[in-house]
Amino acid sequence: MSTEPETEIEEESSAENLPQTSSHQQRRIEEKATRKSEREAAEKAQAESLEDEETYELKVFRYDPEIEGKEEPRFDTFVVPYHKGMTVLDALIYARDHYDSSLTFRHSCQQAICGSDALFVNGRQRLGCKTQLADLDDPVRIEPLPHQEVVKDLVVDMEHFYDQMEAVEPFFDPDETPDDELEEQRQSRENREKVKMSTRCIWCGACMSSCNIAAGDNQYLGPAAINKAYRFAMDEREGEDRKEERMRIVEQEHGVWRCQTQFSCTEVCPKDIPLTEHIQELKREAVKSNLKFW
Repeated sequence: MSTEPETEIEEESSAENLPQTSSHQQRRIEEKATRKSEREAAEKAQAESLEDEETYELKVFRYDPEIEGKEEPRFDTFVVPYHKGMTVLDALIYARDHYDSSLTFRHSCQQAICGSDALFVNGRQRLGCKTQLADLDDPVRIEPLPHQEVVKDLVVDMEHFYDQMEAVEPFFDPDETPDDELEEQRQSRENREKVKMSTRCIWCGACMSSCNIAAGDNQYLGPAAINKAYRFAMDEREGEDRKEERMRIVEQEHGVWRCQTQFSCTEVCPKDIPLTEHIQELKREAVKSNLKFW
């Protein structure tokens, strides 16, 4: 029996498949070209729209040790449209959402309460959500907090800062408590006013980053931790024994006596806490507690 007809059928079948495969590839190429054209048209339209708007140029620090080609620190430029009331954090969110989704920074409440978005903006420690773009010179240079290890882009490792805060035992521990669990531990109005400003600390780390002493002495408690110690040591409800223990913590070699009264921490504090004054007052308390008359 001859097999020629079957060969012809196979050849015809192969011939029928070739145009289909070619057609499918051509369609994919055309779809890809269409998407590219649409993307370029959208980018062009966005660029043209920005030309008609007031814009700010952001120069943002970039660093990613886990991605090949991004291990070396650099600055990327983003042009963002400006609207009244726009903050540095708003601009960063726009840049991330419209230009580069890999842009990394911390933020949470956006109300200057959580302290997570402390940044180094135009050469000064600031909260991104509190800093108005209109108050800054253009271009706006945004960097991670100095004197801290950078994890990625604008995110720094805060572990050491938190360790220093915990070192002063930042919790209330009175010698005595009322017998009735519903009875309040009363505080005078005058004493409340004395410690009020110190309670505003949001643990943002801006003061620690600005402190030249902390930059050179890794064991220095730092202004934020000392301020936290002040908050409890100066509270009249704190027991005398507990206050003595807390004072011993801040009197150590790397405590209040390392402060050189440069006021840099006070200048950058986003909550306007008089940090340097609090440190000086603890110095005076330390001297008084060590004075002996006999």
